Amino acid sequence: MSSRPAFHLAIPVDDLGRAREFYGGVLGLAEGRSADQWVDWDFHGHQVVTHVVPGARAEAGRNPVDGHDVPVPHFGLVLDVDAFHVLAGRLKDADTRFVIEPYRRFAGEPGEQWTMFLHDPAGNALEFKAFRDESQLFAR
Repeated sequence: MSSRPAFHLAIPVDDLGRAREFYGGVLGLAEGRSADQWVDWDFHGHQVVTHVVPGARAEAGRNPVDGHDVPVPHFGLVLDVDAFHVLAGRLKDADTRFVIEPYRRFAGEPGEQWTMFLHDPAGNALEFKAFRDESQLFAR
């Protein structure tokens, strides 16, 4: 474990096979423990668990940020800039349909960052971002 606490997040999916293709195949995450109805994923040192919960998913809403409608709720990671671009390329190669295509926002301002939003096959929204200067993660 790192000096930062790891978070644990359990999310609903409707098909573990599709979850395995996306989280294991597309995102390249290592699979941990599993059972017939759930799978643990190593989300860069954090534990994300996909649990089978039949039924449709829906966003609670969207919030305007920097001229884009950001899906809420969402979760994701803050990566370094190189890792962000590698992941963006991997997602594009997998023909991912982005909610918000990878782009740089807040250019020249505190918190300048690269960001992208997408859905997993069950409709859970994910954001991946990378700060030009990670020390500005909480800059105002």
